[in-house]
Amino acid sequence: MRFERRMSDMDALMWGIEKDPLLRSTITAVAVLDQAPDRARLLDRIERGTRLVPRLRQRAISPPLGVAPPQWVPDPNFDLNYHLRFIKAPGEGSLRDLLDLAAPIAMQGFDRARPLWEFTVIEGLADGKAALIQKIHHSVTDGVGGIKIALMLLDAERDPAPDTSAMPPIEEPETISPLGLLREGLDHERRRQLGIARRAFGTAANVLRDIPTAARTTAATAASLGRLLAPAFAPLSPIMGARSLSVRFDVITAPLGETKAAANTVGGRLNDAFVAAVVGGLARYHERLGAPVDALRMTMPINIRTGDGELLAGNQFVPARFPVPMTITDPAERMTAIQALVGEARAEPGLALTEPVAGVLNRLPTSVTTQLFGGMLKGIDFVTSNVPGAPFPVFLAGGRLESNFAFGPLSGAAANITLLSYLDDLHVGVNTDPAAVTEPELFCECLQEGFEEIRKLA
Repeated sequence: MRFERRMSDMDALMWGIEKDPLLRSTITAVAVLDQAPDRARLLDRIERGTRLVPRLRQRAISPPLGVAPPQWVPDPNFDLNYHLRFIKAPGEGSLRDLLDLAAPIAMQGFDRARPLWEFTVIEGLADGKAALIQKIHHSVTDGVGGIKIALMLLDAERDPAPDTSAMPPIEEPETISPLGLLREGLDHERRRQLGIARRAFGTAANVLRDIPTAARTTAATAASLGRLLAPAFAPLSPIMGARSLSVRFDVITAPLGETKAAANTVGGRLNDAFVAAVVGGLARYHERLGAPVDALRMTMPINIRTGDGELLAGNQFVPARFPVPMTITDPAERMTAIQALVGEARAEPGLALTEPVAGVLNRLPTSVTTQLFGGMLKGIDFVTSNVPGAPFPVFLAGGRLESNFAFGPLSGAAANITLLSYLDDLHVGVNTDPAAVTEPELFCECLQEGFEEIRKLA
């Protein structure tokens, strides 16, 4: 993986808007293991992992006056015992007990003076099982990058040969004065502006070659950008409008093969079936609470990684936001409609300007940025995210990973439903705001019915 020294503008935007705690962007994952990991092996593996993945030993520091995005520097006070913790399972050690334990862990903000991750091993679950609660800030990486980092800490077999190689060296801490931070930030911005100027010069040359086409392209991009940045202060749901700082975690499991086969019946992909199942579940939930709704506003991250060469550790996605109809009762027709909507969202020319727009927002006072970006986020009804996981069994210090559920951040939405595939199953993490989703058991029951409805098409 390639680790940049400085946050991108998109990373920095997620970092900065946390001035409003409702917009926190913490990623949490809960992995269930068939047995407790061996502590000594786990400590050795995580210690090695933090040396191989430099971001796990780095903290974020901002230059004076906010002249550039924060940069990553080695933490001279790194303490593995702070980031890796062991606790006994509460209650009867059920899955419900585990999820209720993970939720308040996810709600807690990060110590910004330390690296932005925390792992908690839960021992003593029912039937001799254990779990790992993984928590990482979204400014560090996105879902795809997070899976890559996690796989670097896992094994492909239960008892691999011990790693007898020398422990990788630690990145040397560096002391940077405020003046040095300011100078480096200004140098970064100078290089950045030169790059923008070169691209603008090239664009201007192309415009002069074909002015009519350039005018149409500019108009289309401007219109697209207007749609993407349009404020949406109120959600469309008549019953999921309240917001709080709390979360509730629930999980759903669905068969990977049958869900893919269902998508194939309409020439779609797994993501089309996934979103159609979620939409069907949300429509049911509103109907059963006596509040049918025509459409809800959805945000969906679109992965812009090319798949070529090394993987960039930071965020490589653009957020698409658009209303989704809730009135299509036929699941096949719903998948087809979702496929068309997602295709239109991916084709929005304004998405290419996400990073420059984030750069502009980052140069504004934090309170202004938070208010502007919050206006785009707090009107979101739900978020869907689809992350491909390991298609082969993996182990953590002797414990076999049985399931792995990811819970994406709400960031102002009522619900975030994240799909993470593993082996032959789809593990769906359901993160809801209790103030918005007041009937969580019914909510998950309706989502489960949505997945069953899609699966039957296979």
